[in-house]
Amino acid sequence: MGDGFPVIDILLFAMVAVFLFLRLRSVLGRRTGHEQQRPNPLEPREAEYGERGVAADRTVVPFPGRVTAPVPNDGGPVPLAVGMRQVREADPSFNEADFLTGARAVFPMIAEAFAKGDLTQLRTLLADGVYKSFAAAVEARQRDGHTLETAIVELPGVDLYEARVDGRMALITVRYASVQTSVTRDRDGAIIEGDPTAKEDAIDLWTFQRDVRSSDPIWHLTATRVPE
Repeated sequence: MGDGFPVIDILLFAMVAVFLFLRLRSVLGRRTGHEQQRPNPLEPREAEYGERGVAADRTVVPFPGRVTAPVPNDGGPVPLAVGMRQVREADPSFNEADFLTGARAVFPMIAEAFAKGDLTQLRTLLADGVYKSFAAAVEARQRDGHTLETAIVELPGVDLYEARVDGRMALITVRYASVQTSVTRDRDGAIIEGDPTAKEDAIDLWTFQRDVRSSDPIWHLTATRVPE
């Protein structure tokens, strides 16, 4: 996926729990000092929407049809440079390059886990509110006998979009430009939505957060939305 994972990600496959922890740690937990707007194929159609997002994110749009959880918002927009300085001051070990490498890797990882209904992996990657929405969507899909096939064909853009520190929580929003295919099938395998051969451009904004006072280096996805 993306630019690939550090070597530690491919060394241990003995136990699923250990594998997932190490993989996620390498993805978002390394510590060293004209697009077309469309329903995101990862978005559960019946998920509950969050309330309001960070800074300029006046509306948080759920991620598939999009899933989301509200992000703390106690002030106006913070310029990216200012927000990143806040993050580095709060956590001197923060490394921007490592974070972006992990952010690139985790996007298709979450897409694949959601499509497969892999709640175990989603649990390690998502904050509580987002996980509950994703899990509800997966369970609804399974009850209906539907399957989702999603592929991230290209991921040409992964860029920092917003950042700030709220108390002990660092929040960084990443802008993803992707090319995706998506199709939903019924229990008999018939296509009820999408086209497996149609490549579509999409823009997503994902917000990750981490407690800067915690020894846990993992950043969790806490909100998803699309640009206004």
